[in-house]
Amino acid sequence: MSEAKKDEVVVAAHNPARVSLKKGQEYHYCTCGRSKSQPFCDGSHKGTSFTPMAFTPEQDGIFNLCQCKHTKQAPFCDGSHLKLS
Repeated sequence: MSEAKKDEVVVAAHNPARVSLKKGQEYHYCTCGRSKSQPFCDGSHKGTSFTPMAFTPEQDGIFNLCQCKHTKQAPFCDGSHLKLS
């Protein structure tokens, strides 16, 4: 992996992932876009400057998690994928 490429975020998808999350359970959100288990981390960031983002929902529910990796409200989708080409 070249130096320029390893620190570049990968757009995993141009839509959010609708996922069921449990209150109080810790999840690890993929921040690099390389994970094959989107939107969650599978360790594919190794060798890059990225690290997964741990988060714990405050309630049970269905949530839209960002897959374009450009959201300003990570791990939640804020519609940033609509502005990508």
